[in-house]
Amino acid sequence: MKKRLQSWSIIIFCYNEKDSVRQVNEAVQKVLSRISNSKREVIIVDDGSQDGSAQVIREIAKKYRNVRAIYHHSNRGIGEALRSGYQAARYEDVCAIPADGQFNCQELLSFKFVEEKTFVSFCRKVQSGYSFFRRALSATNRIINRVLMGTRMEDVNWVKIYKLKELSQLDLRLRSSLVESEICAKLFLRGNKCLQTPSIYHQRAGGKARGASLKIVWKAFFEICKLTWVVWGYRLRS
Repeated sequence: MKKRLQSWSIIIFCYNEKDSVRQVNEAVQKVLSRISNSKREVIIVDDGSQDGSAQVIREIAKKYRNVRAIYHHSNRGIGEALRSGYQAARYEDVCAIPADGQFNCQELLSFKFVEEKTFVSFCRKVQSGYSFFRRALSATNRIINRVLMGTRMEDVNWVKIYKLKELSQLDLRLRSSLVESEICAKLFLRGNKCLQTPSIYHQRAGGKARGASLKIVWKAFFEICKLTWVVWGYRLRS
């Protein structure tokens, strides 16, 4: 029996990426026409851009009826951008991708049908351009995920496909990029399974990397402690 197409919410999170966000949206629209039923949406979250991205996003939203835009008045960081997108999502399958073009959304074509109690994790084999601090943070995050939370995943901080039904039940607490670790750990505790699949990490089509500063990395290390406390508390309540 032929499976029905599911409904999709794709989030594009953007910070100073006016040169690539339009291109990324065009690619997303083409993919959505192949994987989604008539209920589909693109949520573009502008995280306080200062390069004119907001104006480009307004033009995109005016052109496409299925595009909704969320504007942060100041830069809050990737975690807050993700949270804004996830909270706004309305449809079955939810996926957040960067506006810089480093993820090829055609990789979603292999996952037209995502089973219940399942999420998909795309795994970068090469993380080119990462600084020493970013690599140290990623390594620490993997250790925390595996040893303290039992989350054996190759790449927690890259693109995922979640079921909105599960995502909406998680009562998220973290506000940094480690919110993805919180989501995955809680999904496992709720009995979800993870499908991991290789992903190609492309060169940026626009914007500038912003996750490598010592200040951001230092903050994230403190967030790892909070992550451990939050997930263990969730485990005890489950």
